[in-house]
Amino acid sequence: MKHSFFVENLNFWYKKNKRDLPWRNTKSPYLIWLSEIILQQTRVAQGLPYFNKFIEAFPTIIHFADASESEILRLWQGLGYYSRARNMHNTAIVIKNELGGQFPLNYKNLLMLKGVGTYTAAAIASFAYEEPVAVLDGNVFRVLSRYFGLETDISSPKGKKDFTQLANSILPIHGSATYNQAIMEFGALQCTPHPNCETCPINTECFAFAHKKQKELPVKLKKVKITNRYFYYFIFEKDNKYYLKKRELRDIWQGLFDFYLIEKNSTSLIEELLEDKSMPDIIKKATVSFVSEEFRHQLTHQNLFISFIRINASSNTDSFFSKNIENFYSPAEIELLPKPIVIANFINKFIV
Repeated sequence: MKHSFFVENLNFWYKKNKRDLPWRNTKSPYLIWLSEIILQQTRVAQGLPYFNKFIEAFPTIIHFADASESEILRLWQGLGYYSRARNMHNTAIVIKNELGGQFPLNYKNLLMLKGVGTYTAAAIASFAYEEPVAVLDGNVFRVLSRYFGLETDISSPKGKKDFTQLANSILPIHGSATYNQAIMEFGALQCTPHPNCETCPINTECFAFAHKKQKELPVKLKKVKITNRYFYYFIFEKDNKYYLKKRELRDIWQGLFDFYLIEKNSTSLIEELLEDKSMPDIIKKATVSFVSEEFRHQLTHQNLFISFIRINASSNTDSFFSKNIENFYSPAEIELLPKPIVIANFINKFIV
C-alpha cells in the first residue's frame, strides 16, 4: 500500500510540475546518453546549453565519433570532469566501428560501454527502450532514504545493494519510465537537500518528516579527502604568440592546453620562485611584467591555488623558443584549443 501511494503521488506531482527538457521529448538513445553524461555532477541550468551545443555540432553518434578529441574537449570546456568527454568519444567510436552505429538495446549490454555505469545504463534503457529497470542517482537516493527511512550508508556496498533492491521493488510494471522520471524530478525540485516539507504531497507517509530526520538522510559516511595544489603559470610571448602545451599526463585536465606550469607544495612568493635554483633558465633569467591575484579553483577532490605570471624573457633564452616553436599559438589559434575554464577565463580577460 505504501508503495502504491508513493508511486501514484509522485506520478501525479510530476505531471503537474515537470520541466520541459529536450531529452524528455525523445526516445533516441544517443540524445538520452548525451544528456545523462552531461548532467553527471552538473545542474540542469548549466548542462542544457552544452546539450544544445553538442547536438548542433554532432547531430548523430556518427558525427560524434568522427569528431576529433580536441573538438569535443573544446565544446566541453567549462563542464569539468573531462574524462566524461573522453569516455564519450571512445564510446562513440566503438558504437560506430563495432556496433554498426547502433546503441546496445538493453541495460545489460549498455553497461559494456565505457563511461556508462549502472545509473546511466538504467536511464537509457528506461527512457529509450522502456525497459523496467530502476534508476538510482543522488536525487533518488535522497527521496527513497527519507520516505522509507532507509539509513544504510549510500556510499557503502551494502547501501548500494539495499537501495537497488528497494528501488526495483517499488518500480511499477507499467509506466516505469514515467515513474523513473518522476522520482528523479521530485528529488531535484521538491525533496532537495533543503526541502520544503510542508508542501510535499507525500509527507503524511514520509519517515524523515515524521521523525524530523530530513537533514540526517540520506546517510553518507565516506569522507572525501581534499588535496591542495599550488599552480604557477608563466606566460611566454613571442611575436604576439603565446606558449601553451597539451597536458598529456594522467592528471586533471588531460588533453587540454595550459601555460608553462610550475607546481609547488605550498604558496610561494614570486621572488622566491625566481630565485629558486631548480627553476629553468627561461624563468630565472626573466623579468616579471605582471602577477595576477591568486585564484582558487575548486574541483571535487582538489583545491587549486593558481597564479599567473607574465614575464619578459631575456635574449639569451632564445633557444627555448626555437625548441618549442610548435607550442606557440596566436590568439585566434588559442581560441580553438580546448582549455581548462580557469585558463580560458584568464585569456579572455588579459590576452584576447
